[in-house]
Amino acid sequence: MLIVIADNMEESVVLAIQEIGQVKYKPEDLKQALGDADALIVRSATKVTKDLIENTETLKLVIRAGVGIDNIDKDACKEKGIEVRNTPGASANAVAELVLGVMISGLRNVQKAQWQMKNGKWDKKHLTGYEISGKTLGIIGYGRIGSMLAKKAHGLGMKIIAFSPHPRISDEIGEYVEDFDQFLQRADVISLHVPALPNTIGMINKESIAKMKDTAYIINTSRGEIIDEGALYEACKNGKLLGAALDVYPNEPYSGKLLELDNVSFTPHIGAATKEAQNRIGEEVIAILKEKN
Repeated sequence: MLIVIADNMEESVVLAIQEIGQVKYKPEDLKQALGDADALIVRSATKVTKDLIENTETLKLVIRAGVGIDNIDKDACKEKGIEVRNTPGASANAVAELVLGVMISGLRNVQKAQWQMKNGKWDKKHLTGYEISGKTLGIIGYGRIGSMLAKKAHGLGMKIIAFSPHPRISDEIGEYVEDFDQFLQRADVISLHVPALPNTIGMINKESIAKMKDTAYIINTSRGEIIDEGALYEACKNGKLLGAALDVYPNEPYSGKLLELDNVSFTPHIGAATKEAQNRIGEEVIAILKEKN
């Protein structure tokens, strides 16, 4: 098996994959490297387009080492008989834990306090925050990550409501709210867990933000395109929203105007960046390769 790994992976995972077949790791000319490849492994950085795979006749498998597969042209793969797989469960816990971390940090003004103290400012009286216990967490997209987040947040005393283009509520923790406007009006914190699709891109915009509470806090660990950046900027700057925490962006690395605001926190797409999650992702990738070898 000739396996092309397009993006960064843990060294131990690369070594394990080398035991399955010949590996080309992060080739300079990816399109050329795919000419005689059997399998391609990508993360979020590489876009698997029709143009990228047009010259390969041997490629039979594309593995997304992660959850979302919206960076892969599934129709183009299907036309060439290429199977698309992912590792949906491997990073769910890591992302859910990050959401909890930035949620508590945001509501308690931890980032703002740190920034002030590093700049010689002691402004305790203006840093009164909010507790998450008793608050309503609104989860948009109730799949593996959304439902895992719900369990963790419920254990910390939060009420859970969910909205999804394709509702899959199968537990007694999350209450599915069918009306999106009602969902927006009820949530104290909104966490996004949907792929970038025509019905989700820009769903957090000026109109939807206007329906939220003035103390609402938005967290995005899914895809940057889900949020209208201009609308979020105005809402956070003008006090319509308490703030936001972002881990994903339409263009990465991010250098946009939201960086001006001290009530928006930023992480560089580290939702799945834990040792445990990377090991689980590697295990799932290897299991898929062995299945197909």
